[in-house]
Amino acid sequence: MTNPAPIDDVPVGSEMIRLGQFLKFAGLLDSGGDVKEAIIDGEVTVNGEVDRRRGRQLHPGDVVGFGERLVRVQA
Repeated sequence: MTNPAPIDDVPVGSEMIRLGQFLKFAGLLDSGGDVKEAIIDGEVTVNGEVDRRRGRQLHPGDVVGFGERLVRVQA
């Protein structure tokens, strides 16, 4: 049995951030082009479900996954 990936908390300094912005801010992806491609390809999850909306509004407590990494939005 494998342990789930640890979840890193990323403070964003506000009550809301868009998914595309958060992926770059959290250091999961480097460029807007990479973000767009990863989201379109279904490689990004929000709270355990694939989300293909770059403009999805994230709120404190939401958990974003990409690859082996999980990061949680913190205000």
